[in-house]
Amino acid sequence: MVSDPDLLDALLRLAAAAGCEMQRAVDPPQARAFWSDAPLVLLDAAAAAQCARAGLPRRGDVVLAVRGEPPASVWRHAVAVGAEHVITLPEAEQWLVAALTDAAEGPRPGGTVLAVVGGRGGAGASVLAAAVAVTAVREGARALLVDCDPLGGGLDLVLGAEDLGGLRWPGVGVEGGRVPASALHAALPSPRVGRREGALGVLSCDRSTHGPAPAAVRAVVEAGRRAGDIVVCDLPRHPTEAAAAALAVADLVALVVTADVRSSAAGARVAALLGRHGRPVRAVVRGPAPGGVEADEVARAVGVPLLAAMRPEPGLARALERGEAPPRPHGPLAGAARAVLAAVRAASGARS
Repeated sequence: MVSDPDLLDALLRLAAAAGCEMQRAVDPPQARAFWSDAPLVLLDAAAAAQCARAGLPRRGDVVLAVRGEPPASVWRHAVAVGAEHVITLPEAEQWLVAALTDAAEGPRPGGTVLAVVGGRGGAGASVLAAAVAVTAVREGARALLVDCDPLGGGLDLVLGAEDLGGLRWPGVGVEGGRVPASALHAALPSPRVGRREGALGVLSCDRSTHGPAPAAVRAVVEAGRRAGDIVVCDLPRHPTEAAAAALAVADLVALVVTADVRSSAAGARVAALLGRHGRPVRAVVRGPAPGGVEADEVARAVGVPLLAAMRPEPGLARALERGEAPPRPHGPLAGAARAVLAAVRAASGARS
């Protein structure tokens, strides 16, 4: 309920940026119909005075917005209607966009963030990352798959989604701050998973060498977490600044290592780098094991606990070349993906 036309224009612009649909009331009788149920109420000084005189009950999540320095009378009206915040525009625009984004998305259980890293080139980290995201969708969740490796060729290729329309890095114009998850999912390629459409958002790097900026990665990952998504980030072995931004908020890091001596040595180096970020790291060991080394021996050599061991999966490479999204429902990759998904959910619950 805002009567100042310039302030109203500013609020409508910010609501559009937040992906928030606003219901406007022109007077207290109209406002009363939405007063109790609206997730957020925006008032200007005149509207706050009118609502107070009309006897609208105090409630939470009321924001009183003004342009310029608020006069002393504003605070009296704010107390009368229970306003928790008195904000000045344009100074508080970023804060208000964040509040409107939260209101639009509504209360949801917190999401989880998984980072997947290969112990060496060709270890299968991108395939596992895609498999975990697809498995989450099959189990009824919504997932966001984020490619943080500009030299990896593009995660959309792993899913056979390279021809789907939608934005890729660096075309996603995010410079930080709050991003509405609904708008993000609407802008991204979303390959169908079984009968579910729109439940898997894929933010892939394009085939250039320009990867995402750290602030953009942080904004995208946090948007998914706030919306309750399973966020899976595919990271390069040597963390870039963008990868470090994802690691900083990850609940768990899955380090994919193949079962051979050289990969174990390389994985130990990568594990040491990952350990500097203070996130729990777990090993996913992928066969075959040409020398007969066991998965737990590989994990000990790498220096991190074993999360899952994965046997070779006949036909997987051929299926990926045909553009079939992993994993097949009952193969070793699917089993490893389920184990990783359960582990990151447990880690997220422990952190919260």
